Amino acid sequence: MDAGFDSITRRLGRAELWEENQMDSKVANPELSVASSSHKQNMVRAVSWWEVVFIALGACALVMFSLGGISAVTGTVSPLVWTISATIGLIATFVYAEMAAMLPNKSGGTANYGATAWIRHIKVVAPMSVWGNWIAYSPILAIGSGLGAGYLLSVFVAPDHFLNTWSLTLVDLSMVKPGLTLRLNMQFILGTLIMLTIWTIQHAGITRTARVQIALTLGGLFPLVLVCFLPLIGGKVTMDHFTPFVPLNGAWNFEGWKLFFGGLFIAAWSAYAAESSVCFMSEMRDPETGGPKAVIWTGVICLVVYALVSFVFQGGLGTEGMLAPGIQSGEGVGAAFASLVGAGPFFTDVLVMMLIFSLLLGVMTAMADSARTLYQGAHDGWFPKYLDHLNEHGVPTRAMWVDLFFNAFLLLMSDYLFVLAVSAVNYLVFHTLNMSAAWIHRIDNPRSNRPYRASMFWLVVVGGLSFVNAFLIGAGANVWGDGVLPLGFAVLFTAVPVFLYRHYVTDGGKFPDYMLSDLIPPGETELTPTRAGILPYLALAGNVIAILTGYLIFWG
Repeated sequence: MDAGFDSITRRLGRAELWEENQMDSKVANPELSVASSSHKQNMVRAVSWWEVVFIALGACALVMFSLGGISAVTGTVSPLVWTISATIGLIATFVYAEMAAMLPNKSGGTANYGATAWIRHIKVVAPMSVWGNWIAYSPILAIGSGLGAGYLLSVFVAPDHFLNTWSLTLVDLSMVKPGLTLRLNMQFILGTLIMLTIWTIQHAGITRTARVQIALTLGGLFPLVLVCFLPLIGGKVTMDHFTPFVPLNGAWNFEGWKLFFGGLFIAAWSAYAAESSVCFMSEMRDPETGGPKAVIWTGVICLVVYALVSFVFQGGLGTEGMLAPGIQSGEGVGAAFASLVGAGPFFTDVLVMMLIFSLLLGVMTAMADSARTLYQGAHDGWFPKYLDHLNEHGVPTRAMWVDLFFNAFLLLMSDYLFVLAVSAVNYLVFHTLNMSAAWIHRIDNPRSNRPYRASMFWLVVVGGLSFVNAFLIGAGANVWGDGVLPLGFAVLFTAVPVFLYRHYVTDGGKFPDYMLSDLIPPGETELTPTRAGILPYLALAGNVIAILTGYLIFWG
């Protein structure tokens, strides 16, 4: 171990840590409990595992963000793309649940749990994984708020009204992607107000966030899913819309497989998002047993929603209908859905309001998740120390402000799908690293407390899927634009100077004492020495080779 980890194990005795963790996990009054194995009081344990599921169900709303975009490249096979992607996301939850239960005092999601495995082998990989997760989740605020603003305008303002038509171009970004601009319009103004409203709701604590999420689910996502059965019952879904069962180019040839992998690449950004539920481990009353339940049940629900929604839209509208500009941008999904169920003007507006509630559900999830990712990254010594701050309600408000300003900038962009694709590069890199982190933990920390233990079968399967994700990055990213892959990696590698400055300049090359305290085996005073040896390096090299292979086959 290096000096940083020697410092951790020398200065903290296991007895002290065990007493702290027991106090955190089993306090009599969870509303006042401390939820971090750190030197100061932090997050409040105030929610149950089923409330966390409601908070994370915003992940289901993400299907609306790229439903049309994926159909525009995969055609009739788009429901298969969504189902495969959501299934991979569900499978990953089985091993992510194990890591979450091992680290009940951390916030910020499974990226932070996986980073604790990589940090003991390749320091710089850990913050890159966490950064990739944040870059993936944060833009949901801009995309969801922008779509929600567009829906509100469509309900209350005539299409040709000045409020819907005015736009002021600020910067031309055609050198990045043809037609891409930064522009100011009413959608930007309303979208920013939506984000400010959500910031205000979450400022008061996790309990209020959970209550609002339950209301949005019951008022938006749940009835929307039920309405999805009406086209099935009414015969609006026809199997003719699934033939021929080929990608949009019309054949399972070289070009067809490229489009198929491009669809899987962008679908992962939405369909893997069940893991967001473990972001709230340090705010759960019973994280060690409740965390695995939350993430697995969220994964199951997401799989059902993604498969059902994509099947109904493709079967009801057909490829031609799915290629309509309003479907691809996301802003015409409400009207298309209304046509599927034969809704009149009033019920169409009701459906659009349900969609708005569902989008807000996704934005709420994203702000809660991404802010905690930034906070925990700062708390563990990877990101700027300024972000290691909680308000009196145990909420990372500084990180939320960073999210807000960052997404106000993204909201200016004219092409949300391009933003989504760039963030998807980062998201798949995070999952690629995190899927390997599960078996690295199993090897390096065999005696650590594991309230939930994934079977060896799932551990091996998920380890193999890390290379599948890496291949999808190389093969599928550039389907969404020539600059997606290089720009995605450029954004990812900005984590390196951020980490190096924090670690070596701010902290003098030492990590916080408490960073890995949850991994110390019960009854012991030191971390188990690493045993994975060269295997993490080989896994990382294999991931790089898989990315290059995918790229060279389809783009080289």
